Amino acid sequence: MVIKVLTGNYTVAEAVRLSNVDLITAYPITPQTTIVERLSELVEGGLIKARLVRVESEFSALAAAYGAASCGARAFTATSSHGLLFMHEMLWWVAGSRVPMVLAVVTRALGPPWNIWNEHTDFMGQRDCGWLMAFAENNQEILDTIIQLYRITEDEAVYLPGILGLDGFLLSHASEPVDIPDEDVLKDFIKPRSQPYNMCSDDVLTMGNLPMAEEAMMMRYDIHKSIEAAKNVINEVDEEYRKLTGRSYGGLAECYRCNDSKYLIIAMGGWVGTMKDVCDELRDEGYDVGVLKIRFFRPFPHEDLVRAISGVKGILVFDRSASLGSLGHIHAEVLARAYMLSNKVIVKGVITGLGGVDVGPKEVREIFMRFVKDVDEDGQIDNISEWVLGGG
Repeated sequence: MVIKVLTGNYTVAEAVRLSNVDLITAYPITPQTTIVERLSELVEGGLIKARLVRVESEFSALAAAYGAASCGARAFTATSSHGLLFMHEMLWWVAGSRVPMVLAVVTRALGPPWNIWNEHTDFMGQRDCGWLMAFAENNQEILDTIIQLYRITEDEAVYLPGILGLDGFLLSHASEPVDIPDEDVLKDFIKPRSQPYNMCSDDVLTMGNLPMAEEAMMMRYDIHKSIEAAKNVINEVDEEYRKLTGRSYGGLAECYRCNDSKYLIIAMGGWVGTMKDVCDELRDEGYDVGVLKIRFFRPFPHEDLVRAISGVKGILVFDRSASLGSLGHIHAEVLARAYMLSNKVIVKGVITGLGGVDVGPKEVREIFMRFVKDVDEDGQIDNISEWVLGGG
């Protein structure tokens, strides 16, 4: 293995190289652009034996990748923000056609107002499309998750596409040491491409025609069942990867010091690293707090959540996106599961960090200390998501 200092975006490109991808489609958008620029360099230099297609829009980027994947190619593309919204229709077609592929989304705020900084709204806006949805905490996890996603999405129990989210600028343009596995280590892990059908075969096939209503609903239900089935595949692939590289991320979710916690912080993305640091400091000060990192938002790790919150007094959920007029997206999922339990644990949601608002250790600590005070003094909290507009 080799240690390289890479930005998050260059780490994505390195993971694509290691995954034996056949086709890459490229269209620029900040802060994703350096992914496809780096992939173009790797293809031009012969370091990736893939075809790179430069297209005229984000919609075309996913449409071209979809077409190639339908014919048996292992495909990849990447985008951000409004580019992802432009792709939105095609996301439904790829998942509905049961075509495995991987898409990297470098998260960025949506306009108006015009904003290039980080939030998770673009990523979360795709949660109902039928794609598996993973999010990385750091650059090492970016590399490992993309490699894993090709195995997971091409598993016959799944046969669905997958998204890997990474925080714009906070990860995409930040450099970290990344452990690059040798190709020999991955030769048995990166298996030959697998998919349910091949549109470019001699067989007569049709996809996307008009079905009967019952058949249309059955197809949606089948996607739902496959997303649920992906839970076992994700955990198995993560364990197999651990045996090869020594790195494991807990499968669907990572439990950090939460086995004996009185309070639990739940979040997803790069700021989880900050929350782990704050957790260590609070533990030293006598607070029994842990962190549950959501690694896969789809399928959502309900079983991991139930295990983590058993016996917990209070849960603090951080969201970097919101369903406007309702709750933060992770908060809503946690509430739905927590209130199915007989012991009604206190759950508070915080929406912050939108539009690039900085959320550092100071802010996390201040929000947590207010939460502990409310739980210990009042014993209850309204189930609305609190907006913290700037700082703590």
